[in-house]
Amino acid sequence: MASPDSRLARDRQIEIGPGDGRGGDSDEQRTGDTMASLLIVYGTTEGQTRRIAERMGEVAREMGHTAAVVNACACRSVFHGRYDGVMVAASVHRGRHQRSVLRFARENLHALSRLPSAFFSVSLSAAGKEARQKDDARRCADLFLREAGWSPETVRLVAGALAYTRYNLPTRLMMKWIAWREGGDTDTSRDHEYTEWDQLRRDVQLFAARGARAGADRGRGRRGGRDPGLRGRGNLIPDSVARPAFR
Repeated sequence: MASPDSRLARDRQIEIGPGDGRGGDSDEQRTGDTMASLLIVYGTTEGQTRRIAERMGEVAREMGHTAAVVNACACRSVFHGRYDGVMVAASVHRGRHQRSVLRFARENLHALSRLPSAFFSVSLSAAGKEARQKDDARRCADLFLREAGWSPETVRLVAGALAYTRYNLPTRLMMKWIAWREGGDTDTSRDHEYTEWDQLRRDVQLFAARGARAGADRGRGRRGGRDPGLRGRGNLIPDSVARPAFR
């Protein structure tokens, strides 16, 4: 018999890059003259998730939006009314995301629930070719969301990097062994990056378009003397139990 969590999972959806491979901007990606103010919060250990967050900010600015990119360690509050949407990126280490990002999500749950929001979970499991590896990535992201009590509109599993040159010796040896076991890259003389940058660009473009529309809706609501209220939510992630994944 299906559990309540598994029944709920059927109504939820998670997407993994590289997407459908179609080029060009959709109507959602083209925002016209409506611009959004976006907050991008990230947690990082070896630096790959910081690079991802910075690229997200660059893509948003290229579209004409404003974007603040902030480390979760230095960002404790989302000022409601200042931003039109929030994107959160965190990486997986030993099956868990950064505590600073979890704290941010918990402390700002009300604002995250009222604004368009997206969660980008960065791991090497997301780059795996086997179903069990992608399941690992899903489980780790799901664990984070359940612990935070957060249901973002969009969840993305993003492939990270093997940062051999930035690991200390014990970590380098451990990651090499894991990579060998999983059929990954074992050359420790250099780093190996798996992030799908084109897919990340498309994800940011779509989210920024939603943020712009939400900002425009709130502006009309303020002029009309009403609160546009909460947005509908969807595209979430199945509930399950996490097992270790690595970034």
